[in-house]
Amino acid sequence: MTATTASLFEPISYTLWKKDPKAFADRLGASFRETGFVVIKDHPIDQGVIDRGVETGKKFFAMPDEAKRKYFIPGGGGQRAYTPFATEVAKGAKAKDLKEFWHVARELPNGHKFSDIMGENLYVAEVPGWKENTNAMFKALDEFGLELLSAIAMHLKLDPRFFDKTVQDGNSILRLLHYPPQTEPPPEGSVRAGAHEDINVITLLLGAEEGGLEVLHRNGSWLAVNPPAGSLVVNAGDMLQRLTNHVLPSTTHRVVNPKPERSRFPRYSTPFFLHFNPDYEIDTLPGCISAERPNKYPEPLNAQDFLETRLKEIGLRM
Repeated sequence: MTATTASLFEPISYTLWKKDPKAFADRLGASFRETGFVVIKDHPIDQGVIDRGVETGKKFFAMPDEAKRKYFIPGGGGQRAYTPFATEVAKGAKAKDLKEFWHVARELPNGHKFSDIMGENLYVAEVPGWKENTNAMFKALDEFGLELLSAIAMHLKLDPRFFDKTVQDGNSILRLLHYPPQTEPPPEGSVRAGAHEDINVITLLLGAEEGGLEVLHRNGSWLAVNPPAGSLVVNAGDMLQRLTNHVLPSTTHRVVNPKPERSRFPRYSTPFFLHFNPDYEIDTLPGCISAERPNKYPEPLNAQDFLETRLKEIGLRM
């Protein structure tokens, strides 16, 4: 299985996008169609921006629980600020995920039409540089995500800028994620992140220091994803799956508990969930419908309604 895993997740260099956009788009699309995931190396995101953002998150998670819980927003659906340990649950699962996280969202100008929907960010007063460092990481991932969407559009034979207006004010989220050390055996059935699919359009995941990410291949095998240092893992979410009539699948993935010799180490990761604008109508692309692939979703669905439904399913919204 090791050889199979390596071949399936062979990194694609972002430099190919500049040299031969069609070749890059074809390789990206082929990887998405096969596994729902792709690994990108040589990406343009400044390593200093990444390091400062990750270190900022680590300083917050090192704070006492009482101090962290001051930043929890009751009734907020976990969409902004802090979500305490063992709150989120994978859709259909019973056991809580063994993680805590912080959400950084898009900064909107006063009076923006989505202000009531998307709310405001909170800032951690105890961590110097919090706003600057987290917003810089959000901006860098948001901009790179747009470039990857251009490649996806090309693969789908759409205008390369098709997605620009659909996500420019999207309810996108940067998640600073912490899986604490497992100093005692975890509760039965609990893992760091239960098997799930992402809600959004695409997810950009910066590499974690500790392993554990696994992807469920269509052949029924769980495949470990261990990207090279400095690379980026990207996967399709449920919204893109719906838009493309499952041409680009949203693949089940999980984060398993560490082996005993690694259990004393925490795991940090930083996924960026790129979303459509809240008022975008997810309507199946005509080019993804055929006699062999009839439309699974004949009725369009508003992106915000889609999000609210899923938040209830994973225990973040009542």
